[in-house]
Amino acid sequence: MKNNNLFAALRAAFPEDLDAIAVETDSGLYYSWGDLERGTAMLANLLKSLQLPEGARIAVQVEKSVEAMMLYLATLRAGYVFLPLNTAYQSAEMEYFIANAEPSVVVCGRKNFGWVSKIAFQHGTYNVFSLDDNRIGSLLDRAAQCSDRHEVVQRKADDLAAILYTSGTTGRSKGAMLSHGNLSDNAQVLKDYWGWTATGGPEGRGDVLIHALPIFHVHGLFVAIHGALINGSKMIWLSKFDPKLVVDKLPEATVFMGVPTLYVRLLAEPGLTREACRNMRLFVAGSAPLLIETFKAWQERTGHTILERYGMSETAMLTSNPYEGERRGGTVGFALPGVKLRVQGDGGQPLPAGEVGGIEVQGPNVFQGYWRMPEKTKEEFTADGFFKTGDVGKIDERGYIHIVGRSKDLIISGGYNVYPAEIEGYINDMPGVVESAVVGVPHPDFGEVGVAIVIARPGNTLDGEAIISALKSGLANFKIPKRCFVVTELPRNTMGKVQKNLLRELHKQLFAG
Repeated sequence: MKNNNLFAALRAAFPEDLDAIAVETDSGLYYSWGDLERGTAMLANLLKSLQLPEGARIAVQVEKSVEAMMLYLATLRAGYVFLPLNTAYQSAEMEYFIANAEPSVVVCGRKNFGWVSKIAFQHGTYNVFSLDDNRIGSLLDRAAQCSDRHEVVQRKADDLAAILYTSGTTGRSKGAMLSHGNLSDNAQVLKDYWGWTATGGPEGRGDVLIHALPIFHVHGLFVAIHGALINGSKMIWLSKFDPKLVVDKLPEATVFMGVPTLYVRLLAEPGLTREACRNMRLFVAGSAPLLIETFKAWQERTGHTILERYGMSETAMLTSNPYEGERRGGTVGFALPGVKLRVQGDGGQPLPAGEVGGIEVQGPNVFQGYWRMPEKTKEEFTADGFFKTGDVGKIDERGYIHIVGRSKDLIISGGYNVYPAEIEGYINDMPGVVESAVVGVPHPDFGEVGVAIVIARPGNTLDGEAIISALKSGLANFKIPKRCFVVTELPRNTMGKVQKNLLRELHKQLFAG
């Protein structure tokens, strides 16, 4: 019987030479493939020794480290469920996650051990370990006493592998349940689609990935780590994103994955040149929209075209611009092999090319539902089994998919639908504008109206009223924001997405009374 444990698929791709370097860190450490094999075995044996119940959750809130990655892999290997938590979460948020997920084990940084363990104990979790990013903590002390031999636990494709809590910008965070099958299918599809190779590259060992993302999120934990491991590829591991260090490491690598803000920061580095990118094969962007200006600037500066893709916590990756073929700025390409994607109208009817509607998807990568929320899960799936992503978009005449925004960001003004991304596109094209965000706020006459928040390019002075006047020449009147504010920065989450919920909250009283 085939073992569908995701770790088994990743382990099978390790190179024959286990002494070869698997991970090189920015602190000068080198981990071989054998180190990953032994380290994950010891951690898996530690978890096994705790005599945890079937399907036990392992909640982890630690700084990025290779040992933290090993803990993730060990959790899979031992057949338990990994629960990554953002390092920015504070006590009220941690209390909710621990109460909701009821983990059997909690791992946190040593500086947070006091308050995290108190919350864990209050909710019946007594296995609490510490782990810092300098290889210190009770987790490693205990694992050091365990055997470095471990047989990978048998798992079926639909057995739970991870729970990822959504960011919770509206209401309670929901735990998306992802199976071993969901994750291994997506990893294999991306390996083929993005042309990962085991030959060539700067060291003759095939692709080398610069890993500069956090590992509590789909992008860094699944797309990047799975991509490298399932190809037996070396990772250059950066504990935090450092643009100068990334540029210095580019000649040693072939693949880089980042959110749009990372690309903007890299473009500010004088060392980013075509020569620096001479060995690079692929630059991938996702987790937030990439401005067309950044897309074009990267092409001109490096000679490379960024590949934009689209995914969610609930689905891993759904679409991608082609590896071979035209990568179109402002689009997220086509549905990945095995993924069905459609755009539906408000009445549930399929929409023709060019028309904007709700994006719905189906495929082997789509999650099993929300943890302990059967009603919410039922709500989010259609009668014929498609997941309603909550994203709004369109498919153009050439089949490329455009994400227009989130359905919750939709502004209904005087009965008309207004899509913020459309207006933001117009504003971002104006001279002197770096970026903009449009949000809907309550209005006594129209129900809701748009408000634009704009960042000026350094050295430029923008006038909010002039921006609104300029929009009137190109857009229908009901789409025009009623106010425009010029600011120095927009609020963002750790993945670079603009937090529109905070902007709505800030301006909600603008037209009150």
